[in-house]
Amino acid sequence: MTSAPTHVADTAAAASPAIRRWAILALALGGFGIGTTEFVAMGLLPNIADTLGVSEPTAGHVISAYALGVVVGAPLIAALTARMSRRTLLIGLMVAFTVGNLFTVLAPSYGLLMVARFVAGLPHGAYFGVAALVAAHLAGPRDRAKAVGKVMLGLSVANVAGVPMATWLGESLGWRTAFAVVVVIGVITIVALVRYLPALADMRVTNPMTELGALARPQVWFTLLIGVVGFGGMFAFYTYLNSALTTVAGVPVSVVPVAMMLFGLGMVAGNIVGGVLADRSVPLGILIGLVSTAVSLALFALTLQNAWAAMFFSFAIGLSGSSTIPALQTRLMDVADDAQTLAAALNHSALNIANALGAWLGGVVIAAGHGYRSPSSMGAALAVAGVVVLGIALLTQRRGRQSTVGGVATVLDR
Repeated sequence: MTSAPTHVADTAAAASPAIRRWAILALALGGFGIGTTEFVAMGLLPNIADTLGVSEPTAGHVISAYALGVVVGAPLIAALTARMSRRTLLIGLMVAFTVGNLFTVLAPSYGLLMVARFVAGLPHGAYFGVAALVAAHLAGPRDRAKAVGKVMLGLSVANVAGVPMATWLGESLGWRTAFAVVVVIGVITIVALVRYLPALADMRVTNPMTELGALARPQVWFTLLIGVVGFGGMFAFYTYLNSALTTVAGVPVSVVPVAMMLFGLGMVAGNIVGGVLADRSVPLGILIGLVSTAVSLALFALTLQNAWAAMFFSFAIGLSGSSTIPALQTRLMDVADDAQTLAAALNHSALNIANALGAWLGGVVIAAGHGYRSPSSMGAALAVAGVVVLGIALLTQRRGRQSTVGGVATVLDR
């Protein structure tokens, strides 16, 4: 087993393959920490509520505060830091993330905890956006989507390992311990980025006005809408998975974490598979991911009374849903032209909106009396809607290239 290299190259081209691998691993570690802090609060709401003397629904607002930080921070930070070195920016974002989680650990009141969670969420989207661009730059054109998938893999692994570990510690030693673990992960990530990330002097920087130009590109909006609508289907399923398994499939509460872990393992596999597909064809990778998500969600709803089938499709939905992420992130790089940082960061604002949209629509159909199968059926419809948006985007893109010979097949081959 070889030791990690310590030399930090000035450019990606000057970096050895070993340095590139360690740099991408450091970026993924940051994603692991972000994924852990994003989801661990969901399992610790009763503990947080008891400690701070508020109701559990009120404590749930800390999750909304974090999501709001993501939505606000992604475009704001990406635009305002456009001139900054990508290496410096990534290290700075991880420092801000770590400080936000430290404030979470130390927050003495509910109000200050809300502020701390908002601050912790601010770097989330910008970090993933810039990390994806840097990973693609380090890997080169042929393997860029796989590199993006590896960075996003940290987020998926967090659902399998980081969140259960932090939740267990939080329940055993107090909820603040869970976020203290995230602080430790953040510090380790900062050290790894400082040590292994190349200076990236060959990465182009822009300016705020250039980055804001992404908002004037229809294909950027189309891609973001695909993420909001298509990915919302997976969140409609995931939000109500616990109740669906216990009330319809008859799964014991003690077995529900197994289904959650299978879903997380599916997400890990999906990021790997999605990266491979996207390196062959970005639009085709999105199409396959959305179609397989729709099919998996529909089959989950149809077979929910069978516990074994429910377990299998929990894995399949995690795989198919997350397989779209590397392709969506890569497509935003392609269509944003010289405003890639803002566009890449906006992807994570879109995914957080998808989270809120899916959970809300799932709740609507349950409240309408359609039962706990209905969120998955609604999710399948959302995934199909994402396919429709993709089709409109590709047709619009084709019409904008009338001088180029070829049809839809040519576009799909890109």
